[in-house]
Amino acid sequence: MNAPRLIVGLGNPGETYRDTRHNIGFMVLDEIARRMGAAFREEKRWTGLVAKFTGGYLLKPLTFMNDSGRSVQAVAHFYKATPAQTLVVYDDVDLPLGRLRFRASGSAGGHNGIRSLISSLGSDEFPRLKVGISPADGRPAGERMVGHVLGKFSAEERPVLQTVIQRAADAVLSAVDRGLETAMNVFNRQTES
Repeated sequence: MNAPRLIVGLGNPGETYRDTRHNIGFMVLDEIARRMGAAFREEKRWTGLVAKFTGGYLLKPLTFMNDSGRSVQAVAHFYKATPAQTLVVYDDVDLPLGRLRFRASGSAGGHNGIRSLISSLGSDEFPRLKVGISPADGRPAGERMVGHVLGKFSAEERPVLQTVIQRAADAVLSAVDRGLETAMNVFNRQTES
């Protein structure tokens, strides 16, 4: 597994969704861009915000979560990034807040953004970094699920959120610098502090 050329953070555009749990992928990409000194530019042809870094691109799709694949497919095609070279950062309600988990490939696991990517890319063989957003009492069910993922982080969650954003950025930059396999070996073994 080589270093990713396209790094995608999933989320929903607009002020309504800013700082919601579903937008943690956007938050992580903002931190990565800050560290790299990269600036996002809106690319209307791809319905996304794109930033260039040495060796690749950052993408925040502006298509809304459920249609993220359309933007990712267009950018990946233009920059000739294969699914295996496309690393996706997104929220996972099955992981506790503060936990990270790299995966080399896999199913959507109920995540509509990932389902859209699999459909648009025609493959589930793309690496991903899942960032936990589950509350302390476990995965919400039914109608509580929508309220949870589209809700904002509480004041009590903020310190853990800030820590996990930093660790997720560390994990992605490790994958860029040292390759996905090395990053997976390091960050899948670490637990939240």
